[in-house]
Amino acid sequence: MDLNHTIVPAKDKVASAEFFARIMGLPYEGVHGGFAPVRVNDALTLDFAENDHLAHHHYAFHVSEGEFDAIFGRIKAEGLKYGSGPGPSRYDMDINHRKDGRGVYFDDPNGHSYELLTVA
Repeated sequence: MDLNHTIVPAKDKVASAEFFARIMGLPYEGVHGGFAPVRVNDALTLDFAENDHLAHHHYAFHVSEGEFDAIFGRIKAEGLKYGSGPGPSRYDMDINHRKDGRGVYFDDPNGHSYELLTVA
């Protein structure tokens, strides 16, 4: 069983999809129906949708070492706050080294928490 897509609530679906695509190094191809979809890979699409009752969600991505370096470089280039964990270390401007890998947390403009980890 694979997750095919999920809806990500957003104040502005297009701005949110563009942010996610830019940071993650993915293409954004525009609005489709009521969504601003971003294809993560052949099996997963995030469908950004405007929602007045915005709940904050957490999305974790297992990435390669090269992908981590590229995405983390874009996080730093945009001046985003990031941290080594979800709790008190949320904005400590450091990464973690759990399970002999690397991980980092950062938020999008809607307050959703994104996590990158190189070892699942």
